[in-house]
Amino acid sequence: MKRLPYGTWPSPVDASVVAAGGRRYGNLRADASGITWIESRPEEGGRSTLMRHHNVYTRELTPAPANVRSRVHEYGGGAYCIAGECAYFVDFADQNICAVPIAGGAVRQITRSDARERFGDLAFDGAALLAVRERHGDGEPANDLVRVGVAPGEAGEVRVLHSGHDFYAAPRPSADGRLAFLVWDHPNMPWDGTQLMVADYDGRALANATVVAGGAGEAVVQPTWCGERLLFATDPSGYWNLHAYDESGVYCLLAEAAEYGEPAWVLGSTCFAPIGRNHVVARRVADGEQSLVMVDVQQCLASPLDDTCATYADVAASPGGVAFIAGFPRQPPCITELALDTGQHHAVATTPAAVPQPALAAPDAIRFDTADGNTSHAFVYQPHSADCAGLPGELPPLLITTHGGPTGSADAALSYLVQFYATRGWLVADVNYRGSTGYGRAYRDQLRGAWGVADVADCVACVRHLVAEGRADPARVAIRGGSAGGYTTLAALAFTDVFRAGASHYGIGDLKALERDTHKFESRYLDTLVGTGAAIDERSPINHIDQLSCPVIFFQGSEDAIVPPNQAEAMRDALERKGIDVEYILFEGEGHGFRQAANIRRAIEAEYAFFCRVFGIEA
Repeated sequence: MKRLPYGTWPSPVDASVVAAGGRRYGNLRADASGITWIESRPEEGGRSTLMRHHNVYTRELTPAPANVRSRVHEYGGGAYCIAGECAYFVDFADQNICAVPIAGGAVRQITRSDARERFGDLAFDGAALLAVRERHGDGEPANDLVRVGVAPGEAGEVRVLHSGHDFYAAPRPSADGRLAFLVWDHPNMPWDGTQLMVADYDGRALANATVVAGGAGEAVVQPTWCGERLLFATDPSGYWNLHAYDESGVYCLLAEAAEYGEPAWVLGSTCFAPIGRNHVVARRVADGEQSLVMVDVQQCLASPLDDTCATYADVAASPGGVAFIAGFPRQPPCITELALDTGQHHAVATTPAAVPQPALAAPDAIRFDTADGNTSHAFVYQPHSADCAGLPGELPPLLITTHGGPTGSADAALSYLVQFYATRGWLVADVNYRGSTGYGRAYRDQLRGAWGVADVADCVACVRHLVAEGRADPARVAIRGGSAGGYTTLAALAFTDVFRAGASHYGIGDLKALERDTHKFESRYLDTLVGTGAAIDERSPINHIDQLSCPVIFFQGSEDAIVPPNQAEAMRDALERKGIDVEYILFEGEGHGFRQAANIRRAIEAEYAFFCRVFGIEA
């Protein structure tokens, strides 16, 4: 083993590997004849394309310039559906719905509007499309539930089915002439409180719409028909448990301290799938750890099915059993089909491994006490190299990473960004601060009114825990995060003296500006996370520049509609006036999150060089 200073180790994970890791799978769906998913491609400027697997063949349905991506709620989701021999999808350029034969053929446009009219969460009722629509004009955008004609003579005709609520999601038709859907209103986010509605549906209009579950303090997610029974996850017990609705009413299928749902940041995600009339395959999350289980709907019992993956996303019944997007700690994600009779995995689509597994650091899930007597969580990655060790007596630098949301979570699936640091000799802690999902509603709700306080306290507690164990150098601690994680990063730098450098990726420095400028979906988010009036000013890092004294680097997309560039630029200007070491990199054409390979490469290289310069590491 070579003895080299931590942070200077040669690594097989370079910026190109990090950028290639931006190729993602999402929105997986399956039917009797095949499996379909969206694949995002950084090497094509971040374009998302529709892929279809049938038997042993996989083909691209939407070649360039088609870009399958919805902008409803800005985060999108549910940007396509399969209807018989045709795939319908939303094209990012103008948000119109288009159609393409799944056997191959030309793309044809169905709706004819501009990007001010957006569609998402597409479903097919047997004759027409159902969708969530968002219309932009003067004032706040309007959301409703619509039917979109696709048959000759009515193609592109948009008919409103339901309106009057601030938000809609998950229009799901039944085989017996009913429609289930979700609604919610300001100031709620969909993980705070939603209402599940069921209405009679004759293919043209709704009647007798009735609320069957949910409310201001109960969050229903993923309504799914299983014959005449409606399945969904909801959380009156404090966890997203599976429930059912039928002629006898609403009842819980399985009451336990585990999550069977997730926050609806994007439309159309699926955490469970019916298998026949009496069974459901579901992702189960307990204390942040994921597994797959088989739920007997009649007996109300769950049996272990699979725990070989770190993450299970977009679960769907498939021709060969059940399909999902599988994540692993030290190999790229893949689309997997699991045979229910044999338990065998079959890889439907894989991303070639850029780095051998032994060269990558493995995550270690830890719990630690916070200063106020609570408990928090993190995935920790030790400095890892097959060839190098640190200098005698030296402790590694520590990087704290903060996930977005903030109602989101970190998981144990491979992150090449984390590996970029760990394989160079850094200790990395990916923190699931209070407010994160996967630990129940009580843990999630601990961030209500405490954003910028509880999350920051947990990041500080994680540092102190690792330093107390002798695992990190307290003089070389950095913090990074994007979006809401960027806010936590800036708040930690402004309100504590634990961190020596920070990197904010499209993060929030001015909560009042966010409240004024952000999009409709999150425009009232601060009401529950922070409060109003004085609290907004008190929690805004830009108002506490006098307390911030360490170097910061900012990364920003010029087209970001969620956290506009004025946030980072105001922070940069304030730090420059104070004489603090600050850098700012603006990526033209990027939105909220960087999708282009060249920009992903530049961001990680610039961030690492910045941290190394601050800490005196010869990178």
